[in-house]
Amino acid sequence: MIPRYSRPEMARIWSEENKFATWLRVELAATEVLAERGVVPKEALEAIRTRARFDVARIDAIEQEVQHDVIAFVSDVAESVGPEGRWLHWGLTSSDVVDTALALLMKEACGLILEDVRALADAVRKRAHEHKTTPMIGRTHGVHAEPMTFGLKLALWWAELQRDLTRLERARDTISVGKLSGAVGTFSHLPPAVEEEVCRRLGLRPAPVASQVLQRDRHAEVMATLALTGASLEKFATEIRALQKTEVREVEEPFAQGQKGSSAMPHKRNPVGAEQVTGLARLLRGNAVAALENVALWHERDISHSSVERVIIPDSFLALDHMLRRMTKIVGGLSVHADRMRRNLDSTRGLVFSGPLLLELTARGMRREDAYRVVQEHAMEAWKTEGDFRARVAADPAVRAVLTENDLDEVFRLERYLGHVDAIFARVFGADGGAAS
Repeated sequence: MIPRYSRPEMARIWSEENKFATWLRVELAATEVLAERGVVPKEALEAIRTRARFDVARIDAIEQEVQHDVIAFVSDVAESVGPEGRWLHWGLTSSDVVDTALALLMKEACGLILEDVRALADAVRKRAHEHKTTPMIGRTHGVHAEPMTFGLKLALWWAELQRDLTRLERARDTISVGKLSGAVGTFSHLPPAVEEEVCRRLGLRPAPVASQVLQRDRHAEVMATLALTGASLEKFATEIRALQKTEVREVEEPFAQGQKGSSAMPHKRNPVGAEQVTGLARLLRGNAVAALENVALWHERDISHSSVERVIIPDSFLALDHMLRRMTKIVGGLSVHADRMRRNLDSTRGLVFSGPLLLELTARGMRREDAYRVVQEHAMEAWKTEGDFRARVAADPAVRAVLTENDLDEVFRLERYLGHVDAIFARVFGADGGAAS
């Protein structure tokens, strides 16, 4: 089933109709080159060019008898051509066509995924600048740590998406190769020059060396890259889910008019989109493992990889396309509750400023061990009683012996934590901060 948010273009790439159309594209390119070299008669090329057709139902019917999909395909196309159809598939083995065509499909699908990632990155960048100075509490181990901004959290995501783009571009280049080197890669029926020219016309590079198949480390690299991109999305979605908890409620994914969260509890507003993304990320990882298993084949080829790839490659591209587009909608429509962020930040009544207090006491001459003990004692008591940490510290003679009220004002000043936000944004988005238009 095609996921709801996947583009029709991605579904088209992985349709049976397009698979056979791409096989035919490879066959025609090979026939043209062979005709130019005087191997295939010119009249046969003209007949193949003008009359070559295929019928998916007919291919399926032939395959039921011959139990071989490429033979069924070639037979069906040859029927449409007539006697000259005998020159179709001349000098080729099945994997010459299937692997070269699969490379074309994966290259095109990678291009769509790259578009998706760029669209998500644009949405993240826009929201990052919108909330560049929106203060919130940073958490480590799920516990309040120190203040930060929501924009910084999003800037972190944007930077990771840039690395995903780099990996996807590299993976697309890795898979952009074809092969027409025959049954064991020795060019026993066609010379390397034919392979080179056919690949050039198809927009691919010839594999420097192959067996009967393109080596599956290439496909595994693509699949691992898709899985890693999915892992980035899972990371973002997990954070949204955590921040949408009722007790936190700092952000909420979009909740449409008429949407319902639960059949039993009408009050529910669940992060179902983010949860779907995290679930599909697991599927991508599993498929990547299967692709790694496909790398090891018997000798120059077996078909243990083939059945696996018919499932995992289309499914992974369709799933990631869906995930990226859904996450783009989530980020674009994300409700950000800045007031709740500030309330949560202030909820521990100054505890999150324990770090600068420790440093200030140490800088003013108190032994670090003593300063840590003093600050921690007040912090632990404030945790226990839900008391005012600053008030406790200000009433401690040991602290007041080295820090004035003005000094404490500076220690507990929120803006002190946010002074380098501009510098971080410049690092991430460029010298001008990459402000969204």
